[in-house]
Amino acid sequence: MEQFFLEHGPYIAYIILFLGSLVEGESVVLTAGILAYKGFLSFPAIIAISFTATLFADQALFFIGRLYGPGLLERKPQLKEKSQRVFELLHKYNIWFILTFRFIYGIRTVSPLIIGTAGIPIKRFVILNFIAAVIWSVLSCSAGYALGHFFGHDLEHMMEVAMKYQKITIGGIIALIAIIFLIRRWRRNKNNS
Repeated sequence: MEQFFLEHGPYIAYIILFLGSLVEGESVVLTAGILAYKGFLSFPAIIAISFTATLFADQALFFIGRLYGPGLLERKPQLKEKSQRVFELLHKYNIWFILTFRFIYGIRTVSPLIIGTAGIPIKRFVILNFIAAVIWSVLSCSAGYALGHFFGHDLEHMMEVAMKYQKITIGGIIALIAIIFLIRRWRRNKNNS
């Protein structure tokens, strides 16, 4: 791990953090928190980056929902199914839902789109989204930092073992994929005969 940061610096990690925070990126943010604890990344920087990315992504999805939401939902049946649960939660718990949707796995990405579609006032969403982004980024980065504090040595050892057996693991995964592919192909050929 140290070698990676010596060769590339923290910039690649910050870019990965930004991209991961654009979507449901809790695992990326937690990892960044662990790396901040270990001294590879700046703790204030990971909070600022994750905050900026999540705020930007959710604002963009809100405005997409506001402009194109109803038509988009009609064209995408799978999105329409997920949206029903979001609409129910939004109408029942309006403000609380906007403040907490980031913490609900599975509907986080679609929620700002649906909130925009539901016609929530722009000013209300912008203010609540800002507050929620602050809470999410501080809590998620702090949780990763705490994980680094409590389990840092164990995580480092696990990563060393994973790197040691990396070739065997990758080879096993490739072999498993090849076997699955061959079995499916054999079944397809058997059914076509």
